[in-house]
Amino acid sequence: MKQAYPTFIAQSGEDYLVYVPDMEIYTEGKSLTDAIDMARDAIGLKGIDMEDDGKDLPQASGYSEVIQKAKADAEDFDFTDGILTMVDVDFTAYRKRMNNKMVRRNVTLPNWMNIEAERLHLNVSKILQEALAEKVSQFHE
Repeated sequence: MKQAYPTFIAQSGEDYLVYVPDMEIYTEGKSLTDAIDMARDAIGLKGIDMEDDGKDLPQASGYSEVIQKAKADAEDFDFTDGILTMVDVDFTAYRKRMNNKMVRRNVTLPNWMNIEAERLHLNVSKILQEALAEKVSQFHE
C-alpha cells in the first residue's frame, strides 16, 4: 500500500529538520534530498511498526490541517518557515526491503535430484528462493 504524508522540511544551520505531523515524526538530514530520504525511511519504519501492532495507519491530513498542527507544536522550532511537501512511502515494498532476514528451512528432495544438483554445482537455496519469489509474485498480481 502506498501513501503520501505532508511533511515539513526546514533548514537549521547546516542541517535540514523534518517534521511529519500525521505520524508524529521528527528526523533530519544533511541536505534537502537526504532529509526527504530520512522522512521516507522514518514514515516507513513507523508505518510497519503500527501495522505490526495492529494499528491503522493515519490518513494524510490536508495542508491547512498540518499547518495548524505544526503551529501548535512550534514551541522549540517553527517548521512552517520551511518547505511543506508530500513524501510518499510504499509500505509493502518498504516491508520487503526491511525484512530480508534469512531463515533456515529444511527441505526434502528426491535423492536423484540432490545428486544432480551437486554434480552441476547448483545453489539449491538460491534456486528455491527464486522459484518461491516468482510464485509469490504471481499471487500479488
